Amino acid sequence: MDSQTGPGSGDYVALEARYGARNYLPVPVVVDRALDCLVWDVEGREYIDMMGAYSAVSHGHLHPRLVAAAQRQLGKVAVTSRAYYGNTLGPFLAKLCSVAGFDRALPMNTGAEAVETAIKCARRWGYRVKGIPDGQAEILVARGNFHGRTNTIIGFSSEPEYRAGFGPFTPGFRHFDFGDMASIEAAASPHTCAVLIEPIQGEAGVVVPPPGFFRALRDWCTKNRVLLIDDEVQAGLGRTGRWFAFEHEGIRPDGLILGKALGGGLLPVSAFLADDAVMNVFDPGSHGSTFGGNALAAAVALEGLRVLEEEHLVDRAAELGPYLMDRLQEVQKAAGPLIRDVRGRGLWVGVDIDPAHGSARRLVERLAERGVLSKETHETVIRFAPPLTITRALIDKACGVFREVVLRP
Repeated sequence: MDSQTGPGSGDYVALEARYGARNYLPVPVVVDRALDCLVWDVEGREYIDMMGAYSAVSHGHLHPRLVAAAQRQLGKVAVTSRAYYGNTLGPFLAKLCSVAGFDRALPMNTGAEAVETAIKCARRWGYRVKGIPDGQAEILVARGNFHGRTNTIIGFSSEPEYRAGFGPFTPGFRHFDFGDMASIEAAASPHTCAVLIEPIQGEAGVVVPPPGFFRALRDWCTKNRVLLIDDEVQAGLGRTGRWFAFEHEGIRPDGLILGKALGGGLLPVSAFLADDAVMNVFDPGSHGSTFGGNALAAAVALEGLRVLEEEHLVDRAAELGPYLMDRLQEVQKAAGPLIRDVRGRGLWVGVDIDPAHGSARRLVERLAERGVLSKETHETVIRFAPPLTITRALIDKACGVFREVVLRP
């Protein structure tokens, strides 16, 4: 370490490698600061952020209105627990329910916590409302799902690497093939209380279901008295060009899970939303969180919803999403067999790399070397999910770099 210049990227990488648990393998970029869609490393190199922290930074880094809201609240009170009422939580919940169209919202912190909340709610609804015998409720989940990394959630993952060495797992989950109604019908039983599903499978490689699938699923759930619980932790709040991805097929789930962008890129904020007929299975003491719904988080999240609305960021995703898709498909045509597919919706696109012709991880690293940040998933798919504040000029620049990288291995 040079005492004249201070620590560099290699020093920080070494510190994390030495003292951090080895549960991540980051791209070797050490971020020092960020603003809107740009990031700078500790050496001052500039990058275009085409990941947006997996949708957590949909407003752009350090949006001035969100920073100001946080600063105002930090001058008053941040955390008191839910042992008392506050003057930020109620307005936030009212706005969230109004935007999403549900009666009630239960605030938590991380997306995984909101998923766990939805699981508890669905099971209790199954017992108290549907009449399933105690302890026998079943929830249907899709193969290729990613709903978080708690032990319950990884227990119903279909990815061996997420499960290896962490059992025994919680029972009560049955699998179906994503996008396949016949598979859902085969997996169901009289004890099925809910279907838990992502509208687009992000971790699986930005997998979009066939048209009409969610309409058919909604109808099947209604007919069979099964809750449809939609996990939009990544897809929600404008990412796909609508406020919520379920709107693309004109349906409405029974429960909605939100997170990531709900915190405005500043704080972990999540929520489970449902109408009274579902949410009223909770009573005092049946669920809670010390930090869930804290004053600071509520103030920031409320301002985040206002920014999405007033700055028309959902409309921007609807406009620029097809443009990003077109630019990446142009690269696909030029890349030949290297790129097998380009798929997505709104500002959320996955580029599927044929491992016989190239490495997604190596392409991501080369993109970073050229000033564009992305991330691979499942070893073959590169994800592009920039902040919703991205411009055409930045999309052009990022896609231009991507073209150079794939054409000059």
